[in-house]
Amino acid sequence: MRYRRTSRRLPDEVAVNPLFARLGERRVPRYSLGTDEMLPETAYQLIHDEIMLDGNTRQNLATFVTTWMEREAGELYAEAADKNLVDKDEYPITAEIENRCVHIIANLWHAPDSHAALGTSTVGSSEASMLGGLALKRRWQRARSAEGKPADRPNIVFSSAVQVVWEKFANYWEVEPRYVPVTADRPSLTPEGVLDAVDENTIGVVAILGVTYTGAYEPVADIAAALDDLHERTGHDVPVHVDAASGGFVAPFLHPTLRWDFRLNRVHSINASGHKYGLVYPGVGWAVWRTKEFVPEELVFKVAYLGGEESTFNLNFSRPGSQVLLQYYNFLRLGRRGFTRVQEASRDVAGIIAHGIAAMKAFDVMSPGTDLPVVCWRLTDGHTGNWDLYDLSNRLRSRGWMVPAYPLPKDCEDVVVMRVVVRNGLSADLASRLLDDIADAVEFLDRLPERLPSEGRSTSSFHH
Repeated sequence: MRYRRTSRRLPDEVAVNPLFARLGERRVPRYSLGTDEMLPETAYQLIHDEIMLDGNTRQNLATFVTTWMEREAGELYAEAADKNLVDKDEYPITAEIENRCVHIIANLWHAPDSHAALGTSTVGSSEASMLGGLALKRRWQRARSAEGKPADRPNIVFSSAVQVVWEKFANYWEVEPRYVPVTADRPSLTPEGVLDAVDENTIGVVAILGVTYTGAYEPVADIAAALDDLHERTGHDVPVHVDAASGGFVAPFLHPTLRWDFRLNRVHSINASGHKYGLVYPGVGWAVWRTKEFVPEELVFKVAYLGGEESTFNLNFSRPGSQVLLQYYNFLRLGRRGFTRVQEASRDVAGIIAHGIAAMKAFDVMSPGTDLPVVCWRLTDGHTGNWDLYDLSNRLRSRGWMVPAYPLPKDCEDVVVMRVVVRNGLSADLASRLLDDIADAVEFLDRLPERLPSEGRSTSSFHH
């Protein structure tokens, strides 16, 4: 009954269907280059048929990543796939559009002057987070050196529910990670937890606008206020970076009065994923700083490249300009009103799912989708000892649904939850079908004979 991935190696050759083999191919190597050429339609058909075994992206309720765009966006994507975004001298209009997007986003996040803000597109929020953390570290080091103090023991503070990219940042750039534990009663970062963790060596605090596990917003304004008070009392001036990978393109439209962005002076930088609720195909992210002063000059490189001099603050270099153009397409296509309507539709569908799950005696809803349109639930205590949410997740796979089951972070990892990410493209009708399939799966699992005590429990890998 449990779904398990196999690591068994496939045969060394791929058999070619005779109807595909325009040149008489029978087999081609799977793990090495073939000797001869192949017609494009044959190569296409082989790959097309193999990826048919992947899951249906529209039924992937585990991912935050956009899985549907309009036909016109697809055409624009194909037209711009050959443009190297970094080559701004050869593609000045694409470079200008990237710059427009930065100003639009800075304005959306209430930068005091969107033209004084500094920002860049990135390959998703992972790169954007790395850049935000790197700027925090370098500014802290410069400040410590200016004061004649040691700068060899930097630390960074975030909750234990933080996305793995921040663990990578701390590891790669040799910064001590300080995790503020979350619990079932305290599921996100709190001002009290922050104040217990920070000291004069803290380069910054990372607050999450949309925790991966539950979709909840961490209280950025309260954290900023606590750090303002700390600064007045002790002189420790600790900035905030907001990881708005998911919430950066939701909160401005669904929660416009929520103060989490550059309206808070303590917030120096923000990252977001354009390929999540920015509604763009993967992968594009954005990093924006309140003003240029928050990015040390030595991190911005002016390089002679392909005929011109460019200023760059990126970890990646050559990449297609198409995702940036698709972000601008969405800004033009939707405007504030359109973005609001799309995100409201996702929130409404999340409400349908949360209501349907709450009506089932087997479950307790932990997050109803009122922050991000993400619904999270757990098994009701005492409902059954015969099956768990991993079994339910595997059962739903038989109907094509990818709904992850996973434990919460350290200190509450004994709580296993399921989560549905509602994105543009998951309609109310599909949500109703999902609820029917969940109800059918629960009925099936409840009828199973009692599991033997010796049967072990498997775990499910969870990808952010």
